[in-house]
Amino acid sequence: MKTPTLIAAVERDLAAGHAAVMQIVSTGEALMERRLADIPAEEWGDVQVDITPREYVLDYLAHSFPTQLFEPFTDDEGNLCSRPVMRDGQPVQCREAVERRDRLIEQLAALPPVQGALDQIVQRFGVDQVAEVTGRSRRIVRKSDSGSERLAVENRAPSANLAESQAFMDDAKRILVFSDAGGTGRSYHADLNAKNQRLRVHYLLEAGWKADTAIQGLGRSNRTNQAQPPLFRPVATDVKAEKRFLSTIARRLDTLGAITKGQRQTGGQGLFRAEDNLESIYGRAALRQLYAQLYAGKVEGCSLEAFEDATGLDLGDHGGGLRDELPPITTFLNRLLALPIDLQNVLFGAFEDLLHVQIEGAIAGGVYDLGVETVQAESLRVIERRTLYTHPGSGAETQLFTIQRRDRNQPLALHEALNRADEPAARLLVNTQSGRAAVQVPAPSLMLDDGSVERRVRLLRPMERTTLSIEALGETNWEAADRAGFVAAWEAELAAVPEFSESRMHIVTGLLLPIWKRLPSESCRVYRLQTDEGERVIGRVVPPGRVAQAFSADTQPMTAPEAWAALTESAVVLDLQDGLQLRRVKVMGAHRVELFGFTDGMVDRLKAQGLVSEIIAWKLRLFVPMGSAGADILASLMERHPLLHVAHLGVA
Repeated sequence: MKTPTLIAAVERDLAAGHAAVMQIVSTGEALMERRLADIPAEEWGDVQVDITPREYVLDYLAHSFPTQLFEPFTDDEGNLCSRPVMRDGQPVQCREAVERRDRLIEQLAALPPVQGALDQIVQRFGVDQVAEVTGRSRRIVRKSDSGSERLAVENRAPSANLAESQAFMDDAKRILVFSDAGGTGRSYHADLNAKNQRLRVHYLLEAGWKADTAIQGLGRSNRTNQAQPPLFRPVATDVKAEKRFLSTIARRLDTLGAITKGQRQTGGQGLFRAEDNLESIYGRAALRQLYAQLYAGKVEGCSLEAFEDATGLDLGDHGGGLRDELPPITTFLNRLLALPIDLQNVLFGAFEDLLHVQIEGAIAGGVYDLGVETVQAESLRVIERRTLYTHPGSGAETQLFTIQRRDRNQPLALHEALNRADEPAARLLVNTQSGRAAVQVPAPSLMLDDGSVERRVRLLRPMERTTLSIEALGETNWEAADRAGFVAAWEAELAAVPEFSESRMHIVTGLLLPIWKRLPSESCRVYRLQTDEGERVIGRVVPPGRVAQAFSADTQPMTAPEAWAALTESAVVLDLQDGLQLRRVKVMGAHRVELFGFTDGMVDRLKAQGLVSEIIAWKLRLFVPMGSAGADILASLMERHPLLHVAHLGVA
């Protein structure tokens, strides 16, 4: 089913001057050998053989289609039951069922044959363009003689794989197809010593069930000493239940990467997203929500009765409520495979929406586990080292590194913003209060826990991408603008964006296990980086305020830059003198730093120091502006109202 789309993509790659590599699992050799066994060898030069699993389907219908006649009867307890009809000790056949079976067999037998992926590729592009590295000793190829085409059996020598691989590396053939049997011990990358240094477009046509084999195949086209890395393209259909197989591969690749590399995303090679692993904790939580919505009748297109009849899964208990022990995710995914495509799409669509909400919420809350993340910046320098803990037995140390980070700003250019504005349902906006410009584009909707759908939009700004609901947008100061006003506001904001932005990050590195419980329990992310001096650092990024709280005996009072970093990066509360309090809040989908505890007489002075006032829900609120100016304003505020205490609220 995937091969016609694959062939079209390969033709585009060839036209662009690239080389195509296709990874498969099944070659259909056993089925082909059974077909050829029924044909005399002298007729192999012109064969008309159907190498499809048609006979298995027809044999199943002929012997397993229910055709026996049943009759209803009432048992001793008054229950209506059915039993087979027998005559002279022999079962009676239902004429209607027999006619349906024969009609179905006739219909299937008349369908045109659909060959396997390998045969379609070889016969479409020809053996002159396709290098086949598989375990097949024979294959059926298409040959042209005096304007006519025929299918003929071609024998392959034991050394054919070596010759085919060399032809691909020598650029004599630009398409390579390999299977598990032909992929062991070979390399198909753009080697600097090979003639064929074209970009490899590696199509994962069949992922298979073995994660290590899938990784091994992917590594065939990605090696050291290569002119350029390959482009990996997994191939999948739009049948929703196929994600059942991709989920298994994604989970096993993640597990294998965690075992072999200590990093989950290394195993998947970036081929799969978080949403592709349906068997994660987020998938299980989303499934339980789906069960609850099905039971409440909130899944459009599928009632509870239809779901239970189609899947055979019971969600209700004898007391009329939802069962405590619901079917697990693996059972749910396996039952999806037997459903009609339309029902698959309905159930899987609702499940995917809930899964997306779960993952997006975990990411926004800072609790989503991404494994080891590599920090990439224009410059990374260690400006301070501090020993937090020394193990009494081994003398190993836990250190706090303060990293000065410099990133190159990459704002959205004006022409890119105008191009996005030409898309359907896009609008040009200008904020009447701040004078900032934005492009409003559609954003994916969210399915809430109660089953309702929240429509959302995304605001594209030079340095920000903000997503908020349509209702929340109506309560802001964003209004539609003409093209001239938008261009002027956008260019003014672009002119104010510096070339680089600098920030500080604090990494606890070294011996972590003995002091792990003293570190913050939120955002347990592990980062890896390499400084400008070549020093490699791996450890946990923590807010400076939390470090001061956990190791108060070994640290110094928090400075204004550290306090600003703590406010903008984590959920901390800074208690200042005179009853003032600073904390990070979320307003209209964006994080801001708000000042609490001020009195009426302080407002004018605080605004003179740089704080911004806004009336939200008929209440005056004061905010410290985000960005580089916020740290200076906080320093001025802390001079008049010194810092008293740093508290931790949990995940923001």
